[in-house]
Amino acid sequence: MTPPTKTMRDAFIGKLCDRMVEDKRLFFLTADFGAPKLDKLREDFKDRFINVGIAEQNLINIATGIALEGFTVYAYAIAPFITMRPYEQIRNNLSLLAQTKEVNINLIGVGAGLSYDVSGPSHHCLEDIIVMRALPHISVFSPSDWVLVERFVDYSINVKGPKYLRFDSKPLPQIYDESSDFDLKKGFYELSKGKDVCLVSTGFMTHTALSAVRELANEAVEVGLIDVFLFEPNEEMFFEAIKGYKTVITLEEAFINRGGLDSLVSLILECRDSNARVKRMGFKDRYVFELGGRLHLHKLNGLDKEAVIKKIKEAL
Repeated sequence: MTPPTKTMRDAFIGKLCDRMVEDKRLFFLTADFGAPKLDKLREDFKDRFINVGIAEQNLINIATGIALEGFTVYAYAIAPFITMRPYEQIRNNLSLLAQTKEVNINLIGVGAGLSYDVSGPSHHCLEDIIVMRALPHISVFSPSDWVLVERFVDYSINVKGPKYLRFDSKPLPQIYDESSDFDLKKGFYELSKGKDVCLVSTGFMTHTALSAVRELANEAVEVGLIDVFLFEPNEEMFFEAIKGYKTVITLEEAFINRGGLDSLVSLILECRDSNARVKRMGFKDRYVFELGGRLHLHKLNGLDKEAVIKKIKEAL
């Protein structure tokens, strides 16, 4: 049976609406960016919804003021615009301020990676993990499916502090079982165990990785797969999960060698004196100006399923 698909933003806003009924401390702001589920939130919670217009810097300033009054705030916009246009406001109002005060602000960026594929490089978002990870006190959440996203709603309320939620814009199939029991604070989940090679992926690329792992299983090749959804995983548990592999292949819809998932994995292995090799798959030193859908652009940049399978076989 084909797993159900859903957009991350609608899954999150739908669950958040349920919480806003019970919790009067929840506030939602948007930079003139909509969603089907947002219409209901705007109608039901008129006193806790603000559209600041296309003004992401003001979005961060207003969100900070509301959070300092004790509210939990959600600020919502397109991913490259909510991270890089107001970067100074995020640094000063969220990262810096969070060192001395409690500010529970959740930045929701829709359009991670190439999910706005045909809109071109201005709407692609290949740097957000890197620039947001660079700021102290800001957690980065990069989910691979809508089940993880729904689980994160309560986490975002209960764990006080600034967070960046990196959502894909397209409906994606479910990976996780809704009844499965896993600890979000752990920051990752081991989707499959292998022998010599382990893929470590995040966001949309976990779907590509899962497809590659399943295809190789038909050839009796066992490949490990770890989905990283919080960029501050429990390092000890993460190392336990990957330490037995000879090769770890990182897979991300982001620039590599600049501080993203590949850097996170390399640092954990280096700090624990591991001899495992790290191979990196992602976008290199160039923006994507070619035209076409996401899978076409992935193929052009060596990130399609066939390229992943080739990389795995080279490592065996």
